[in-house]
Amino acid sequence: MEKLKAILVDDEESARDVLENLLLRFCPEVELVAKCNNVLQAVDTIKKEQPHLVFLDIEMPNYAGYEIVNFFKEINFEIIFVTAYDQYAIRAFELSAIDYLLKPIDIERLKVAVSKVKTQIDLEKNSQRLQLLSTTLQTKEVKNILVSEKGNQYLVAVDSIVAIEAQESYCYIYTTDKKYMVSKNLKHFETIFTDNPSFVRVHKSWLIAKEHIVNYSKSDLSINLTNGLIAKLSKYKKAEFEQAILS
Repeated sequence: MEKLKAILVDDEESARDVLENLLLRFCPEVELVAKCNNVLQAVDTIKKEQPHLVFLDIEMPNYAGYEIVNFFKEINFEIIFVTAYDQYAIRAFELSAIDYLLKPIDIERLKVAVSKVKTQIDLEKNSQRLQLLSTTLQTKEVKNILVSEKGNQYLVAVDSIVAIEAQESYCYIYTTDKKYMVSKNLKHFETIFTDNPSFVRVHKSWLIAKEHIVNYSKSDLSINLTNGLIAKLSKYKKAEFEQAILS
């Protein structure tokens, strides 16, 4: 099987050396063809070497790693970001469906990330995913999420989401005009919207947007939402819900 041609981009020599050694020892399917210490050097090297995969540090002088999207009309290579970033940035990676490694690098996590690239290279959607990541990291605001359904990806505006309902290992995302079924649990979305006061967890199976509440029934513990959608209200969440809609 053809090896994955890879480029490593990090402004710290020691970090480059560590990752190079880990790849040599634990990822024989990867052929490291170049190491770069900044984004501009990486852009030139990528155009020359045409790699399948780029390991890209985020925090570097002059240009952050995610700004690489601005130097290409089309991103025809996979990216695994390497970062020591905070929890907010981790949520940004999660919602844009872009893989990342946290420093110090965990060997098993590295193996899994490389394996995912090898088995499901998805170059067509890279530009969209990178643009979403870049916007989220720069604005510190989640305005859109990337939703994968039946092999297709959709950019969904957060303010169009009415509710998210958990059903077994899947979730249904209800928007003002569509419904998506995704293989993510409700905790995933609750984590993404941690800093967004518009979303309230009202039941083990429901996360709803306050702006789309029409009314609710205290007697049968149900919440009527936009588009005729009805969400369940847990008796254990009732006081928290009432406080949330008053704030």
